Amino acid sequence: MGVVNVTPDSFSDGGRSFAPQAAVAHGLALLEQGADIVDVGGESTRPGAARPPAEEELRRVLPVVRELAAAGATVSVDTMRAEVAARALDTGARMVNDVSGGLADPAMLPLMARANTPYVLMHWRGHSAGMQANARYDDVVTDVVDELRLRIDAALEAGVPPGCLVVDPGLGFAKAPGHNWELLARLGEVRALGRPVLVGASRKSFLGQVLADPATGRPRPASSRDAATTAVSVLAAAQGVWCLRVHDVGSTLDAVRVTARWGAETAATVPLPLQRLGV
Repeated sequence: MGVVNVTPDSFSDGGRSFAPQAAVAHGLALLEQGADIVDVGGESTRPGAARPPAEEELRRVLPVVRELAAAGATVSVDTMRAEVAARALDTGARMVNDVSGGLADPAMLPLMARANTPYVLMHWRGHSAGMQANARYDDVVTDVVDELRLRIDAALEAGVPPGCLVVDPGLGFAKAPGHNWELLARLGEVRALGRPVLVGASRKSFLGQVLADPATGRPRPASSRDAATTAVSVLAAAQGVWCLRVHDVGSTLDAVRVTARWGAETAATVPLPLQRLGV
């Protein structure tokens, strides 16, 4: 899954694809690199980010979704708002990636029950402005899995088809750096929920901290974290995740393909190519 941020304040690219035509061009480039899905989002979810009005989010994403879908792309819309999800699906999107797992908008789960399309439920503990205050866990993996299970149950109760559900442990969302590493090391427990797993580690701050300048302690800038992202992505793929959400599709895909070949030669289980989910 290639990331298309249609925001002026993205942590990863600083708004480089904010203009609609720039976002469309970026999405097409990700497809050329080998992306199976392009994920179009109009709301920054970096820690501390303020929410745009719904009208502004619609203005940002709909033209991009429309053009990419018309070009033959499998488009996911990254939104917490049912109104935006519904309009994007009507415009050509074929998947909804909801970082709130249906908690931000009570209309989202009923919409997804009617839509009968893949739906990503991410682990979430509040909006970006204050989410890091909620990074408190007894055991982060157990707590995240338990909370995701509640969201799965809520989605099923609302009528979302079981085969449409994908889960995301929410790396970086209400997580301290150590929480992210523990979740990555124990992805098998997330997979035990019995749903396809999406992992989005790309360029996140916990990678920047690992790569901090030893002299100054300053974290590596987001734009220089792609090699670290690729390493995490390969390790996650080897644990059987369904999808990797990344900014640098080409390098990630190359690395995953090489890992898959290595696994084939050594009889290791590396489940690639990644299984499609009806999108």
